[in-house]
Amino acid sequence: MPTEIIPYLFFRDVPAALEWLGRAFGFDEEMRHATPSGGMHAQMTFHGQRIMMGQGATSWGMVSPRDAGMATTGVFVYLDGVDAHHARARDAGADIVHPPRDEPYGRTYTVRDLDGHPWFFTTPPG
Repeated sequence: MPTEIIPYLFFRDVPAALEWLGRAFGFDEEMRHATPSGGMHAQMTFHGQRIMMGQGATSWGMVSPRDAGMATTGVFVYLDGVDAHHARARDAGADIVHPPRDEPYGRTYTVRDLDGHPWFFTTPPG
């Protein structure tokens, strides 16, 4: 099996995050299951790439950005068609931080999900 690095994000409401990430960003749900602590763990894909998510716990020092009052990490995604992706996220009511613009590393926009994680969607140059 090849090595794979998978972002693990913490959301207050995992079922709501699953629905929202599908509608706003085009992610597909792969699985969800209850955890022994009464929370939920889930996995989604986007063009063959995975993210995982759960509710975390303050006792573990792992909470959503909304609960923490700030984000400490973001997710950077290379994709084709950043302008169309931006339109989808905007139409779903996403919190657009920066609309699409050209940068040296590509055409990019920045958005926050329903719990405040920043996402950077970029079509690389060339």
